[in-house]
Amino acid sequence: MGIKFHKMHGLGNDFVVIDARSAPVVIDAARAAAIADRHTGVGCDQLILIESSDVADARMRIFNADGSEVGACGNASRCVALLLGGHPRIETAGGMIEARVSGAAPSVDMGAPHFAWNEIPLAFAMDSANMPVAWDDGLETPMAVNVGNPHVIFFVPDCDAVDLAQIGPVIEHDPMFPERVNVNVAQLVGPDHLKLRVWERGAGLTQACGTGACATAVAAIRRGLVGHQVKVSLPGGDLQIDWQPGGTILMTGPATHVFTGELADTFG
Repeated sequence: MGIKFHKMHGLGNDFVVIDARSAPVVIDAARAAAIADRHTGVGCDQLILIESSDVADARMRIFNADGSEVGACGNASRCVALLLGGHPRIETAGGMIEARVSGAAPSVDMGAPHFAWNEIPLAFAMDSANMPVAWDDGLETPMAVNVGNPHVIFFVPDCDAVDLAQIGPVIEHDPMFPERVNVNVAQLVGPDHLKLRVWERGAGLTQACGTGACATAVAAIRRGLVGHQVKVSLPGGDLQIDWQPGGTILMTGPATHVFTGELADTFG
């Protein structure tokens, strides 16, 4: 008997989703990386494992394409919500999230953002709202935000002009970020409208990053660049982010089920 999986995506950020609530499936870093491999596995940005939970409707575990396990993934949260249906509460390593499924664009309450240097975390104390640091391509004075995983956000005149494939891994692995970091470059393109590209920790360039959209919208709101309802345009499409300071982040956007398949239970 093989392992059933769902191939899903949120704005092109794609996932292999395994529902292990009724039949446990063992996933470690090597197996996750093998499944995620686009040449010899199924292929995905992240592997998502749905498990039973004592405190929620389900527990979601998230493995990047390199096999590393992380605490949050916004696009995957919408996909899991679509599979579960209704108004599920989902336990993650990054905290409890709640979703509401209505059609093909679920809304997910991603919880409250964190801003303290040791909550990001950063290697030492500094102002996370205006970090006194800089890298190449004019990337300077970013803001750091944790939305279940760590993000650093740069506001630039033209996010397409940044060589993110080159500078992304440099910043991701900078010793300033002891748990590595997701790298966001954003530009203001209109009232309450941001354009965003993301280098994801452990996954690289992706078509969309839900937590990146949340972190970037929060950073833009804190800097007074936009209001409390923000459209974030990523290469794969648009997300709507709503946040009031002191509150939780609501993210709304598409989730798509592509196909269902089966892995050999010995794979990986």
